[in-house]
Amino acid sequence: MDFVFALHSHLPWVLHHGRWPHGSDWLTEAAVDTYLPLVEALEGLQHEGVAAPVTLGVTPILANQLAHPSFRTELAAFLTQRLQAAGDDIATFTAGGDDELARLASFWKSRYARLERTFARLDGDIIGALRRFEDAGRIEIMGSAATHGFLPLLACDESIRLQLLLGRSEHQRLFGRAPRGCWLPECAYRAAGPWRPHPAAPERGERVGIEEHLRAADFRWFFTDSHLARAGQSLSLYGDPDFPAGRVGADVMAVEAPGERLPYRGYLVSPRAGAAPVHALVRDPASTRVVWSRSEGYPGDGGYLEFHKIRWPGGLKFWRVTGRGVDLGAKEPYDVNVGRARAWRDGRHFASALAEVTRAAAPAGGRVISAPFDTELFGHWWYEGVDFLADTYRAIERQGKVRPVTASSHLGAQASSPAVNLADGSWGANGDYSMWLSPKTAWTWEALWPLEEAFWRVAPGALDDPATHSILAQAVRELLLAQSSDWQFIISTGAAADYAEKRFSQHCNALAEMIEGLELERRGDLATPLRRAAELRQVDDPFPDPLPALAEALGR
Repeated sequence: MDFVFALHSHLPWVLHHGRWPHGSDWLTEAAVDTYLPLVEALEGLQHEGVAAPVTLGVTPILANQLAHPSFRTELAAFLTQRLQAAGDDIATFTAGGDDELARLASFWKSRYARLERTFARLDGDIIGALRRFEDAGRIEIMGSAATHGFLPLLACDESIRLQLLLGRSEHQRLFGRAPRGCWLPECAYRAAGPWRPHPAAPERGERVGIEEHLRAADFRWFFTDSHLARAGQSLSLYGDPDFPAGRVGADVMAVEAPGERLPYRGYLVSPRAGAAPVHALVRDPASTRVVWSRSEGYPGDGGYLEFHKIRWPGGLKFWRVTGRGVDLGAKEPYDVNVGRARAWRDGRHFASALAEVTRAAAPAGGRVISAPFDTELFGHWWYEGVDFLADTYRAIERQGKVRPVTASSHLGAQASSPAVNLADGSWGANGDYSMWLSPKTAWTWEALWPLEEAFWRVAPGALDDPATHSILAQAVRELLLAQSSDWQFIISTGAAADYAEKRFSQHCNALAEMIEGLELERRGDLATPLRRAAELRQVDDPFPDPLPALAEALGR
């Protein structure tokens, strides 16, 4: 039975929007905690000859940031700060006679110095490193919507087409090949039918399903959550489910009785005669739950590094989880060797548990275990997670009970797939759209929907007028940035709602300015909107040339 380990990497546009706490430090911390260690782990597995065919998603907006010249400057500054903090902590702990924490501070200093060397060895090009892994057949890189827009709630089909078409072209520009698979933002899907998600939404009548937009943009597969395929209960990625207390690992890796179908298959989504097939791989609740669950999954082990307790100033972490429910003030010092040993243990355990799922699911027709996660879980939220991932692949190779493959490899080897009509929903809380459309966030859609319609009214005429192209291109950028699903998600969690509200409003206001500059009936001297577009591009500068994708979205 095949095993598809999928990682979805995404951060919204944060370059040129400050550093700490929600500016470029958000990006550089993810790179230092997750992306660079992942590259190192993949290099190590390649050197060992261990197959690690990760299906790795990198959203176009994240890829644009990792490839941006400003990223190198920001990462260098971040590493300099962390190295200085580690040096200061060594001196402080040594002077206070705390040898245990002094040794841990020395560990952090060595680690950051090593990552600095790794970044230099890669010539500051993380995207290039990932591209080389794919060129060597080691991994598959999947695409996504341009800025991770929540596609089912966008008012205009042109917006969905633009998100997908620009996402595809940017992926090809940066990774050198067209993606076969698409990470649907938030695993959010909408079936064909009437569309009126909110009383303030514009009238649209019948709309095609998301799979039709994927088909038109030449994507051939995506991941979906189990409840959307009616292959299990909703299992939120963003909140802990009702999880049996005290049960971890293989104890909860039992194959659950499906509602109508197994999650261990690839399915044809709403197939049409003569149309290109679009497949969905279904997230397996059992294998994903034990990895990410805060309360009962592997990351909650007392020997792992505690994410939430941080030493200020400096931002370094010196404590371990200690135990479930232990107050931050009672956390005990972290032991690097213990954490590493736990990752090795859990990687072996997870590989054995996958074999048990195979043993139970294969006789019932199961062909694949699909386990998609946010990449940032590994290394950032769960410090030892990258080691766990590598150790899982090592254990799988030794045990030989499951076959790790990329998503395209699995689907390409299947002679046929059953059909499925997916339900509306996402992998968010409650399994629906409520993390993105609720009383807390409805105002964002009430602001965005009229701007969407106004943009698509002026875009055709502006595309015909080369004099306005720089204004139009910046309008595209601001539209896409305003559509990022991150703003509603952050508002819903309440962790940094003021930041998300500010960023969303900034992009909406910038879009409104650009639309005004493009409106024929209001257009005067172009000098002012051209100057303003240039100013905005100094800050919001993804996607070097979005106009070909815009033209394609308009059917030109």
